[in-house]
Amino acid sequence: GLIDAHGHVFGLGQQLTQLDLFNSTSLAGALKSIGEYAGANPGHPWLRGRGWNQENWKLGRFPTAAELDAVVSDRPVWLERVDGHAGWANSRALALAGITKATPDPVGGKIVRDANGEATGVLVDTAQDLLTKVLPPQTEAESRTMLDRALSELARVGLTSVHDAGVDVTQDRLYRAYADAGKLTTRVYGMIGGAGADFDVLAKNGPLNDYGNGMYALRAVKLYSDGALGSRGAALIKPYSDDAHSHGLLFFKSGQMDTMMTKAMRRGYQVNVHAIGDAGNKQILDIYQKEVSATKSAAQRHRIEHAQVVQPGDIPRFKSIGIIPSMQPTHATSDKNMAETRVGPERIKGAYAWRTFLHQGSRIACGSDFPVEAPNPFFGLHAAVTRQDAQGQPVAGWYPNQAMSLKEAFRCFTLDAAYAGHREDSLGSLEAGKLADFIIIDQDLFKMPTYDIHKTGVLETWVAGKQVFKK
Repeated sequence: GLIDAHGHVFGLGQQLTQLDLFNSTSLAGALKSIGEYAGANPGHPWLRGRGWNQENWKLGRFPTAAELDAVVSDRPVWLERVDGHAGWANSRALALAGITKATPDPVGGKIVRDANGEATGVLVDTAQDLLTKVLPPQTEAESRTMLDRALSELARVGLTSVHDAGVDVTQDRLYRAYADAGKLTTRVYGMIGGAGADFDVLAKNGPLNDYGNGMYALRAVKLYSDGALGSRGAALIKPYSDDAHSHGLLFFKSGQMDTMMTKAMRRGYQVNVHAIGDAGNKQILDIYQKEVSATKSAAQRHRIEHAQVVQPGDIPRFKSIGIIPSMQPTHATSDKNMAETRVGPERIKGAYAWRTFLHQGSRIACGSDFPVEAPNPFFGLHAAVTRQDAQGQPVAGWYPNQAMSLKEAFRCFTLDAAYAGHREDSLGSLEAGKLADFIIIDQDLFKMPTYDIHKTGVLETWVAGKQVFKK
């Protein structure tokens, strides 16, 4: 059975139930889809969706509220960027959130403004909180629908386990209820979202190592050091190569981040920190260097999620401190159109550097970061081995010296992902005494041409000896 070591289960369910802009290739096309969705859903008080990417639209800028207003002005609209690190609002939504020229940028966030200082409609990283706090709360029925849709999709693409990067109190309650009712068809290894109020509630009795006969665990914490590369929110040590005035955004001062990380470490949790830029990765490595030994928590197998752009000199620290790089192969093939523009020819050498990590003996836990990327693990295996997109571009692969062998990639999506979730003794390989999680596929992965790996189809998915999907 294949394991995705970093996804967002309810985010995937939300994508499957709301407006999907993941395949939009132009601003005009996106606006057409938004207008059609508004017309088809007249009863929705808010219009919500996700998946836009201004890089794919070749805009050279972010879209604006005025452009959204031209297709929907009667209701508020809120559309998350593909990576979830920025959102696009119309004027009605900005007004409901009380965002004006006088609203200051929050710490770790940015309100995109015009030359006069007026908000243009895009909110980056923590600035999104200004708007999301006025969204109507999700009902339990909506949450259940999202979970049902996500579980169905995960089984269809052959994922028998997923690591959910950010679980809140409501989601935890639903996971337990689904496990109790035998409705959890994919194993979920949960990370509590943040070290704040939800952590205080969910960590009351310590880590949940096993619930529902191994179907659910909640023994990790997910924190954020910075934003994403596409929205220039990833924190860089030196300015962006395509924006000399920006270093991106560290979400917290090092002292604050240290406090959150050690709070979770001392309570016995694995700490998994999102770090994309080289400054974000350095900040987290510096804290791990100091605190893993101080808290005697090396056995908790702490991780850095993404480890996307790392100073070459910092990569060996993952191995020496014992930090697992949790990486997503399709991020490289999706980002290749803008990554080097953002960081330049030197810094790119420490970016998406899978071969460098493997060569030093690091275990990489592979995932997709769905719904940022598609949850299909065969897309990830294909990207890991070929460093190409689904169209076979670039022909020789993008920085092919960092590619994995097929066996290495397969291990990253199986045994090493299981290790990153403390389950290598029961999951990740077909051996006597392990749990019967497996899939049946339509061709032999190890005999087919590598450029066709992404076309692999799943015929059946089995979890704990029970069939949960049949084509």
